[in-house]
Amino acid sequence: MKTLKLLLAFSLALFISGQTFADDMQRLRLATTTSTDNSGLLAVLHPAFEEKHNIKVDVIAVGTGKALRLGRNGDVDVVMVHAPGAEKDFVAKGFGVERLPVMHNDFVVLGPKADQANVKDAPSLAEALQRISKSESVFVSRGDDSGTHKKEKSLWQMAAVEPQGDWYLAVGQGMGAVLQISNNKSAYTLTDRGTYLAYKNKIDLDVVYEGAQSLFNPYHVILVNPEKHPHAKTELAQRYADYIRSAEGQAIIAAFKVNGELLFHPDVIK
Repeated sequence: MKTLKLLLAFSLALFISGQTFADDMQRLRLATTTSTDNSGLLAVLHPAFEEKHNIKVDVIAVGTGKALRLGRNGDVDVVMVHAPGAEKDFVAKGFGVERLPVMHNDFVVLGPKADQANVKDAPSLAEALQRISKSESVFVSRGDDSGTHKKEKSLWQMAAVEPQGDWYLAVGQGMGAVLQISNNKSAYTLTDRGTYLAYKNKIDLDVVYEGAQSLFNPYHVILVNPEKHPHAKTELAQRYADYIRSAEGQAIIAAFKVNGELLFHPDVIK
């Protein structure tokens, strides 16, 4: 009985100690994309940062548009997103500082194995999208103002196509959910390669178009401007940005693979 009491007391002490340590950690609010979070990268990258700096990262995973709105409103301390045009506008209007490159991958067009629109044979990305539209093959759009959605809209415009009709489904969901919906409907969709690789074994879709220069997908980290929002934890945000761009952080990104395939390429340390 005495031994049991000692064990219980020891366990309680460990729990309280762990809880106290967690309570003592400073907290950093990060708004980032669902594609970054869905890939599993942050689950590997953040623990190393948190342990080294005693900072807990509270992740809000949303589309790029909403992530930047959270930064604009001062609801987060730092953002990491992938829509260069919107990012530059965010900084130009004074809402963010220190827009810094972190990593990149690319976008790919996915489709059913039957590839009824013959996208795989298309000589260009514009022709690939035109074939989907002309055949009225189902295309699932994120429709959520995310970086992927912004890219998709620019690609339709480049292809001189205004997507509309029953074949075009704007679902307002994150990347993981869109892949599942596309899979269930044997549809085409646009995704970042990282999320596709993370979901590859869960869906029955193929890459039907890739490699175009316009499919390049860079990610940047931006600190929320303390002049706009004095409560922003700029010092913690700077430590986070420095870490994910450091040799250690970039090495974690470079080593992160799913089924032996690299999901992101570091942009600071080659």
